[in-house]
Amino acid sequence: MPSLRSLINIPNGFFVPLCEVIIVMISQIIDKLTNSIVNRVSGDSFETDVNEFQKAEWKKIKKGWKFNWEREFNHGQIYKLVIRHYPVITQGLISLIDKEDHIYMNLIETAPHNFGKEKIYEGVLGNLVAYACKLSFEKGYDGYVAFEPKSKLVEHYKHMLKAQQISSNRMIINTNAAMFLINTYFNK
Repeated sequence: MPSLRSLINIPNGFFVPLCEVIIVMISQIIDKLTNSIVNRVSGDSFETDVNEFQKAEWKKIKKGWKFNWEREFNHGQIYKLVIRHYPVITQGLISLIDKEDHIYMNLIETAPHNFGKEKIYEGVLGNLVAYACKLSFEKGYDGYVAFEPKSKLVEHYKHMLKAQQISSNRMIINTNAAMFLINTYFNK
């Protein structure tokens, strides 16, 4: 993976935060930014936690997911979003790779029951992206998150995540946008 400096053509000697997170071919729509996840029918809000997802868990939940998450264990750390007081059901997954100067978000997906018109909860993907930003801050990368979206979703991510396009197929979430997402989901 090339360095962020080379991706955005910054000459040597100029300061660039070494804290970009890159997401590869993200193809899911962020439905809503909420302060937790919200039941689509009742409007009830539920506090969430993000925990490490273990390989043994995949065998129990793999039916209905669009991506083969078992392969992601070879690339990075997978995290799951769960409802705080009912953590037995996974609401979404995210694969993150620590590149030592940024976090790379390799894959993200909402659980099958949270996808489409009949989804149960809104705010799942936004919550997971906010977690990637939080992790970036915790590792000293200033909250930067970068990703490769499908081209038809570039404008959507600019609007919903306040992401910036840095090349034809790369976007970043900068410190200010990361703080916005973290404050939306984690400062209750």
